[in-house]
Amino acid sequence: MGATTYLTTMWAKTPAELIRDQQELASCRPSLWRPVGPRALVAGCFVCFAHGVRGRGRAGEPSWAAAAMMRGDRQLAGTAIVRGEAGAAYEPGLLALREGPLLESAVRALPARPEVIIANATGRDHPRGAGLALHLGAALELPSIGVTDRPLMAHAAETPAERGATNSLLLEGVEVARVLRTRVGTRPLVIHAGWRTDLDTAVSVVLASIRRARTPEPLRRARREARQARP
Repeated sequence: MGATTYLTTMWAKTPAELIRDQQELASCRPSLWRPVGPRALVAGCFVCFAHGVRGRGRAGEPSWAAAAMMRGDRQLAGTAIVRGEAGAAYEPGLLALREGPLLESAVRALPARPEVIIANATGRDHPRGAGLALHLGAALELPSIGVTDRPLMAHAAETPAERGATNSLLLEGVEVARVLRTRVGTRPLVIHAGWRTDLDTAVSVVLASIRRARTPEPLRRARREARQARP
């Protein structure tokens, strides 16, 4: 386990700057990444805030970001925790202001560089087509995937009950994410393609990372590490 602080150069300080950056990122079409072999290093990252925070939060509140990296055989390969401060209150579509630098620092603090990262954030299901999952991958120059409990803007039909069932999430007629049933009898997840990933790859990586819970194990472990680090 480690902790460190990294200077970042890709994180806006104001909503106007972030909106401009998101518009630029949404227009990028980098080469797609494909997993090579069954033992890919997959990292999850997550931010939590101080107990008792209500509503949208605020800039400067204490924050704990964690990253957990696992191999394709689902064995833990390293964790990292970074303590910092929230960059802003939460605003839909502007999550990068609040969490972006913290998540980047946590991933960079891992003992090795992962092949792909999973964040609790959206990708193309976003007002400007570039949510934090995509933005984070671009900042780290790593393929990235988003996993959320619900869509931000898109809509889908009911997802079948069997494990692995999917439904397209559409925004103005374009598929921007997929609903994925990871376990029978549990609520499905929303899977988002991020930086250098498409939805087919994102779904396959998430399914391969499921152990006993409904969420992918690297993300679940990062969430646990962040919450345990919080006093």
